[in-house]
Amino acid sequence: MNKILLYPITLVYYLSYLVVLCTIHPMQWVAFKVFGERGLQIAFDYTAYFTMKCTHILGTTYSFENRELVPKNVPIIFAANHQSLLDTAGIIWYLKQFNVAFVTKKELGKGIPAISYNLRHNNYVLIDRNNPKQAIPKIKSLAEYIEKEKRSAVIFPEGTRSKTGEPLEFAESGMKILCKYAPSAYIVPITINNSWKVYQYGYFPLSVGHHLKFTVHKPLKVSDYTFEEIMQKTEKTIIESIKV
Repeated sequence: MNKILLYPITLVYYLSYLVVLCTIHPMQWVAFKVFGERGLQIAFDYTAYFTMKCTHILGTTYSFENRELVPKNVPIIFAANHQSLLDTAGIIWYLKQFNVAFVTKKELGKGIPAISYNLRHNNYVLIDRNNPKQAIPKIKSLAEYIEKEKRSAVIFPEGTRSKTGEPLEFAESGMKILCKYAPSAYIVPITINNSWKVYQYGYFPLSVGHHLKFTVHKPLKVSDYTFEEIMQKTEKTIIESIKV
């Protein structure tokens, strides 16, 4: 498609997305005040759902393979490569039954209707990437929470998005804390393909007609391996399925 045509399509997408966020924001506030954490989580699940629906304007489609591999009623640490903002929407919606909480950057905690409110009031960990030490107690608290409540955490070990789809170096620190303080957890590797292509020209214009594929891999029980083995197996499994 001629790149010039991408501009009006992108504009329609952003306007639709803004309407969705501004509509859900007050509904999310009410859900939290009336139903507490569970109401907030359900509202945010549907924020992710309608985010994905908006991307259909761009011709974006989704598939999520092997969800049946995810163990039930145990703490889970989902570890995935990171290619774009759409990664989180796909994981939140398709894995909604696992009540996922993310380790994400603190900048997302303000200024974005619906999304920032949820990040501040849910069990998400907002970290300052310029101050790694500040993140340690927050990630520790999340690990203890998923261990006690049998919930799940999501971490992108690359630490930032790959703009080309090529995997970046995996950092150990966040994963190490999660494994240490959630010793009964299972690591579930997820490979994400093609989401970077939507943003290959930046945020404006966006690219169209891409299929985003999420692939769940065989879980690893934390207590069955050393941390070095967990890190090696997780990184190798994720990277081997990345197709650029």
